[in-house]
Amino acid sequence: MNNFFFVILSILAVFIATLYPFNFFLIDNFSIHTIITSFDNASSFQDLVNNILLFMPLGFSSTAFLQKIKIKTISKLFIVVFISAGLSLTVEMLQIFLPSRSPTPADLINNTIGGIVGMICFYIWHSQSFIYILSSLENSNIKNSVKKITLLFFGYILLSFLISIPWQSTINLSNWNLNYSLLLGNEETGDKPWHGYISEVHIADKAISTKDVLELFDHKSYLKTIGDYLIGSYQLTNKLSYQDSTGKLPELLSQGQSPKIQNKKGVVLSSSHWLKTKTPATLLSKRIRQTSQFTIITTVATADTTQTGPGRIISLSSNTLHRNFTLGQQGKDLDLRVRTPITGENGAEMKLSIPGIFATNNFHSLIITYSPGTLKVYVDNVQNLSSFNLLELIPKYQRIFYYALTFIPLGICLTFLTILAKRKLSFYKFLVSSGIILPALIVETILVINTGKSIDIANILLGIFFTGITMLLLRLRAAFLVKKAVIE
Repeated sequence: MNNFFFVILSILAVFIATLYPFNFFLIDNFSIHTIITSFDNASSFQDLVNNILLFMPLGFSSTAFLQKIKIKTISKLFIVVFISAGLSLTVEMLQIFLPSRSPTPADLINNTIGGIVGMICFYIWHSQSFIYILSSLENSNIKNSVKKITLLFFGYILLSFLISIPWQSTINLSNWNLNYSLLLGNEETGDKPWHGYISEVHIADKAISTKDVLELFDHKSYLKTIGDYLIGSYQLTNKLSYQDSTGKLPELLSQGQSPKIQNKKGVVLSSSHWLKTKTPATLLSKRIRQTSQFTIITTVATADTTQTGPGRIISLSSNTLHRNFTLGQQGKDLDLRVRTPITGENGAEMKLSIPGIFATNNFHSLIITYSPGTLKVYVDNVQNLSSFNLLELIPKYQRIFYYALTFIPLGICLTFLTILAKRKLSFYKFLVSSGIILPALIVETILVINTGKSIDIANILLGIFFTGITMLLLRLRAAFLVKKAVIE
């Protein structure tokens, strides 16, 4: 009865965590198209972690209940998957009717994985179940075959490659929202104004090379250099509307009052006047979401070196908490926010700031490029470069948590693999040493190659630690339970 109570409690916890504050609303003309459109969202890396953790108690308690009523193991797995996936689908569908929630297809997968992980945790925690697993491994024919164990080890190494995929996906732009407007000088809510001038804005769906940046600074040949990738191009002077010369994006319309100050070098932006595209810049977000790259070229000058907020210079956003990207001014510094799975919906999880850009009221030519993982900002010339790698900027406490979630499952797999090989001493030693070290090396190498980050020995040691300590603790638990069973 207690186990059933914990199942109900786990389900209630899921409903509260995913649907609170329960401010449901009715949707006019609800249809299949509405459902498909509502699911056009992407999860952040933090969502992935949270969704797995949230469903682990459900998987654990469901397995405990099924164990009590003596359901077979394979049937337990199907039931846990069915319960986890069914509950996840239910809450995701209900989130369509919540303005504060966004259903995503990835959540269905992550929630189901969370249920399965909870089931695995039960089998490790429950003494009789753990002893049963150990006994099954001891009596398995695989333990007598080096060939079969080697094949399983190759599967383990393949798993090490697969776990790098979520890490690589944390820095792409697949979670960009398609419904945000392009804004100059403010947020759509009108509460983050910037006082200054912008003379031009050009946006491409490709990160251009250093050679191309040099050519742009020397010759200003935008069409020649990035013509094939140009999505939007606005030349800004003081008038009521500003057309995109490529014809791909909506025109920019003046918001608020027309400025009294005239400046031939660019449009005047202030708390009473800013620009916004007539309709959302959907094509811009869609193209960049597909390539996970962009280049922004602009020329700006601040009218106030002390303004904060940060004041929004260029923003693709809907309000102060949701954006795809933003260039802003914070005092004398240039602040940037880019929405990725690891930086969150507001792009503010990591501080990307370049000091001293707005120390004077001079105009500055800025070229900002992003390729997965690396944001580069050139100011006035190719030598004045600031570069940020997002994976290198993850806060330490988050990094430890993410690495634990990545390598603890590998440690569990390695434990069972080494139990099968323990009678073959030399082979056993090879499996232990290589099984602990190789996954951490593989993940770090893949990230260095694919994201341009610097190799970090601390990351490798962290992966080795979580894999090794998990295996050690499980082996000690196995030895204790076996010894206890012999005594009894």
